Amino acid sequence: MDVRRRFPKSAAARPAETVRSSVSGGGAASRVLASDALPLPIRHTNLLFSAVFAASLVFLMRRWREKIRSSTPLHVVGLAEILAFVGLVGSLIYLLSFFGIAFVQSVVSSHDEEEDFLLCPAPHAAAASTPPAAAPTPAPCPLLCDAATPPEKMEAVTEEDEEIISSVVAGTTPSYILESKLRDCRRAAGIRREVLRRMTGRSLEGLPLDGFDYGAILGQCCELPVGYVQLPVGIAGPLLLDGRQYYVPMATTEGCLVASTNRGCKAIAVSGGAASVVLRDGMTRAPAVRLPSARRAAELVAFVEEPSNFETLAVVFNRSSRFARLQGIQCALAGRNLYMRFSCGTGDAMGMNMVSKGVQNVLDYLQGDFPDMDVISISGNFCSDKKPAAVNWIEGRGKSVVCEATIKEEVVKKVLKTTVPVLVELNMIKNLAGSAVAGALGGFNAHASNIVSAVFIATGQDPAQNVESSHCITMMEAVNDGKDLHISVTMPSIEVGTVGGGTQLASQAACLDLLGVKGANLESPGANARLLAAIVAGAVLAGELSLLSALAAGQLVKSHMKYNRSSKDVSKAA
Repeated sequence: MDVRRRFPKSAAARPAETVRSSVSGGGAASRVLASDALPLPIRHTNLLFSAVFAASLVFLMRRWREKIRSSTPLHVVGLAEILAFVGLVGSLIYLLSFFGIAFVQSVVSSHDEEEDFLLCPAPHAAAASTPPAAAPTPAPCPLLCDAATPPEKMEAVTEEDEEIISSVVAGTTPSYILESKLRDCRRAAGIRREVLRRMTGRSLEGLPLDGFDYGAILGQCCELPVGYVQLPVGIAGPLLLDGRQYYVPMATTEGCLVASTNRGCKAIAVSGGAASVVLRDGMTRAPAVRLPSARRAAELVAFVEEPSNFETLAVVFNRSSRFARLQGIQCALAGRNLYMRFSCGTGDAMGMNMVSKGVQNVLDYLQGDFPDMDVISISGNFCSDKKPAAVNWIEGRGKSVVCEATIKEEVVKKVLKTTVPVLVELNMIKNLAGSAVAGALGGFNAHASNIVSAVFIATGQDPAQNVESSHCITMMEAVNDGKDLHISVTMPSIEVGTVGGGTQLASQAACLDLLGVKGANLESPGANARLLAAIVAGAVLAGELSLLSALAAGQLVKSHMKYNRSSKDVSKAA
């Protein structure tokens, strides 16, 4: 009998093994986690098995004590004792699998296995998880010297390196296998750099090579490295947000940006601070599938939207990760093409890889009921990732955050050098009416993208997701009889994470640690990522307040001339 059939309304209560077999039957081998034992939230499953373990242990101890007192042989057992023993062993296996393995993995590996979306990882990829402080320093190679190294200190290229360089230049050895062939990431980068110099005639002078842990990016951040780019990191703050102070790291090359955001933070702090709320938290992925006809596509929509079927699909989806939790599926038809926008919680990870794995599991399962479904792409742009889209502006993607503050009248005058009525009028004419005239999509703000990009780069986020993460509407109004200013920013799609990707690099991890959100939150999964999103919104609030004040006071050109075109003579600049 085909196990990949429609489940009746009681399907959600069936053991998850039934659903697992349906996906494995499609030929995709997958990893079974202890938390998948029952289609329940992890905390409920943990409590259930803990209770079974304790009850079974207490029952067996009492029975054995009675047998010892009555001189009854211990090997004579009844049905109740057999069931208790099975419950004891089963719950013990579950608890060891869930807590023990997770603990060992957190010690051995610096990143969560669920965030690795590599189909064929290199045999030495484990080196990437070694903390930079513990990583052995590779022996220096002549080809790994920076351009600033004096010529008299540079050694000749060894015969072995020269042979490899010639092979890569001739095309007989692919450049991308140097790391796996040499087992030395730094040396591979140096050889690749020398190959590039010989093939282009340009030396990449000014692009540093030494001083970076290339093993940390292997298999997760960047391929074919030849160096790294240096970016200054400034600190804005303290940002007083929800009763706590944060010093916000910003990586940027734009003058005035950090100074302006810092001024906004000061105005917010002396006015009592800002408050934030996370409205939604769900990463999305929308595969595109094609059916033989529009009617058949509509049948698939009806199947997906049936509550009992959705519960089953949620079990299939959630088994891809300990943290992935399917929240909803939004369908859209275009002829016989169907776009299904999956939304799920992803813990402290940004979650693109996590949601993609869950979606793939569901697609494999659906093909059991709809064998005529043709999967066109795992992403059909209805997600929508790294592109401005109304669906993100309306429905949200990642974290949807609102941040607000009330700025006192005297602060507006003394710190921001303007007045409340002028700011309210400027915001309406510029951010609201001006953006409407321009036909803006999510761009009803002064420069949210500036702050989002700077914080993203400093904390190891995906800079390309600045596109949708910068969707923001800035609102200003006079309150308290027109004396004070109420300002708010509403950002429906901030896409951030505190584990995985670039967050594991030493510099970016240090910036996350400065904010107190480094890594995963063990007590409340997802709390660190939500806090980071709130901090981003708070920094945007400060940046919006300061820039609009500079525009209102006519200080924009003057400040940019001072900081963007200042003399290189430090004494004169000071």
